[in-house]
Amino acid sequence: KRRGEGPKCHHCQHCDKSFTTSGYLKIHQGVHTGKRHHCQQCDKSFTRSGYLKIHQRVHTGENLHSCDQCGAAFTVQRELKIHQRIHTGEKPYICDQCGAAFTQQCHLKIHQRIHTGEKPYSCDQCGAAFTLQRNLKNHQRIHTGEKPYSCDQCGAAFTQQGDLKRHQRIHTGEKPYSCIQCRKTFSLNSHLVSHRRVHTGEKPYRCEQCGEMFSHSNSLKRHQLIHTALL
Repeated sequence: KRRGEGPKCHHCQHCDKSFTTSGYLKIHQGVHTGKRHHCQQCDKSFTRSGYLKIHQRVHTGENLHSCDQCGAAFTVQRELKIHQRIHTGEKPYICDQCGAAFTQQCHLKIHQRIHTGEKPYSCDQCGAAFTLQRNLKNHQRIHTGEKPYSCDQCGAAFTQQGDLKRHQRIHTGEKPYSCIQCRKTFSLNSHLVSHRRVHTGEKPYRCEQCGEMFSHSNSLKRHQLIHTALL
């Protein structure tokens, strides 16, 4: 007889679940009692002793599963198999809407929200909804005022890491965005987009008073002063 088969005579007093052995019941009851197995090396805790033993391999190095391509090590073989797709290029999870492929099923599920419009993470302050939990967390800093990313050069603080990286180019002089027409470089992609209009002649900003078109929003604003002066 396989493990887990047979009559379920051991009943949980806290919910309606039943188990074939007292051992399975005891493991389950940890959900209700809050009894945890704590790692002595760090602050992590687990509902099962087996999970704790697997975790402890991080500290002991025992029975780690290592990648033969790069040496990265994992506590369970499943994680190694997922990691190895970086090297093999295998992407077994495919979107049936657009054909996009992913290494992990969870990444496919997140991607599919583009098609379904699902936004499961909502802000309890203003109701704004997001497809990713990290996007909600970034958004909530608007309400809390939290700015966890600080510049080590001048102390300027930012809500998002990307904003800090862009700011730091002021100090480093880095200009990663280059115009393919004239090789001029820019610290921000938005500045490159604006510059390209010199070459393309594009004028996306229109004056609603007279219809004149401009390449840059600042040029439109200066122009609109002509109309306000005439009022």
